Amino acid sequence: MYAVINTGGKQYRVKEGDVLDVEKLGVEQGGTVVFDRILLIEDEGKVLVGTPAVAGAAVKAEVVANFKGDKVLIFKKKRRKQYRRTKGHRQQLAKVRIVKIYPDATLVPSEELHAAPPAAPPAPKPPAPKQPAARPVLKPAPAEKKAKKPAAAAGKAATKTKSPVKPKPAAKPKKAVKE
Repeated sequence: MYAVINTGGKQYRVKEGDVLDVEKLGVEQGGTVVFDRILLIEDEGKVLVGTPAVAGAAVKAEVVANFKGDKVLIFKKKRRKQYRRTKGHRQQLAKVRIVKIYPDATLVPSEELHAAPPAAPPAPKPPAPKQPAARPVLKPAPAEKKAKKPAAAAGKAATKTKSPVKPKPAAKPKKAVKE
């Protein structure tokens, strides 16, 4: 007897006793999980095909381990543009062992099918981030206006300083114009 199950967006052909790696199920190690999305069951030459799933069928499995898969590298590049990005990813997976295939789940006691996973202690909540004490808003004192400094001339070094501006001499009296 074998079945085709759908979990994690993928399809798997399974028999009783098979061990396979599926996407993480959210069940602790040692817990049981029931796959109810069965696409096909073959039992002693009799084939049940679902449209899309076989009604009332189920597959019971035991979670052997939760682990991370191999690293997958993602590399993006645009030629002649100096653009390259590399990222890595490790998928969370669960290793499950198929315990029993039920072509008609109504014949099986419900407590066997829907066995609760072992209760995990609730995760402690992280403490709330501390809010910084409110600081009074200080406005800066009005600054005195500073005279604009002339920009450095194109040919001169910026480190040289110019001499202070000399005061202009007093206005000379105009000469009388003869008529």
